[in-house]
Amino acid sequence: MQERIISKSKNGMPMLLLGLLLYIGAFFGIVACVITLAEEKGGPLEICGIIVCVLWILFGWVIFLGLKVLKPQEALVLTLFGKYKGTLKGDGFFWVNPLCTSFNPASSTKLNQSGDVSSPGSGSALSRFGAMAGVSSLSAGALSLESKKISLKIMTLNNNKQKINDCLGNPVEIGIAVMWKVVDTAKAVFNVDNYKEYLSLQCDTALRDIVRIYPYDVAPNVDTTGDGIADDGSLRGSSEIVVNRIRDEIQKKVEIAGIEIVEARITYLAYAQEIAAVMLQRQQASAIIDARKMIVDGAVGMVEMALERLNENNMVTLDEERKAAMVSNLLVVLCGNHDAQPIVNTGTLY
Repeated sequence: MQERIISKSKNGMPMLLLGLLLYIGAFFGIVACVITLAEEKGGPLEICGIIVCVLWILFGWVIFLGLKVLKPQEALVLTLFGKYKGTLKGDGFFWVNPLCTSFNPASSTKLNQSGDVSSPGSGSALSRFGAMAGVSSLSAGALSLESKKISLKIMTLNNNKQKINDCLGNPVEIGIAVMWKVVDTAKAVFNVDNYKEYLSLQCDTALRDIVRIYPYDVAPNVDTTGDGIADDGSLRGSSEIVVNRIRDEIQKKVEIAGIEIVEARITYLAYAQEIAAVMLQRQQASAIIDARKMIVDGAVGMVEMALERLNENNMVTLDEERKAAMVSNLLVVLCGNHDAQPIVNTGTLY
């Protein structure tokens, strides 16, 4: 289904004025015909005029059903007896075939997102005219028109958090926000049953497909790109790459629905509750080991420097046993968690 834009339809105001003038003319025509008949100067022509005017007053409001008001970045898909006639786009006051009906199966679907078109105050002018004409169905039609409009603005779909296993089997909770817009109204309305629900479902499936490729944090011997070479990709450290792959995956799935994915962002990322405490202990242990390793490396370097300086200046000549004792004492002092308590030796080393 290809989108067809209806052009040359911005003649809503002339049709509105024409309809109002015909209503005014019908009222004056009835009055004139009645006066003529009362004066016994009229005949069948005046009676026919009264019938025509009454019929217009009763059914002339139908032409007002063809009046359509669109604000910027809104569209209206029109069908005539089930056949797609075209799409109204752009802001303005339009008039189309009154028998055309607007079609939008996702009009009543409200997801956790921004940008849904729902402005009950719109179309109030048509509703007031319907009340003046004594026709309540016109008001209902105007409100129904508002609910059938399709927003062409960029909207943000904030999907709920999902629990997904990463490539190492660890359960991860992740949520994404997807910025999207409708670019082809015909595909959105006719190719899928409900384009909003379809988008939400495809976001869930694409998120699961991509998250299963990556570990939560950097892990050895893991290939996240599919080239057969281990890399440092992870959900936590490669968020930009991950969201780009998620966006591309969603775009491929929603192309048939006439939707463009503008951007995707990770809004929440954490280990699942059942393993969060264990993973925190693991991270703490890893941090302690790294810190200890750094302390030991620094202490060994300081001991080596101290021995080299003593040998260069020939300040003290130590045998291997005394060097070992000195190294042991320095390492204890430098690697200990508490301040050392010095003991002054007043005797001799030998």
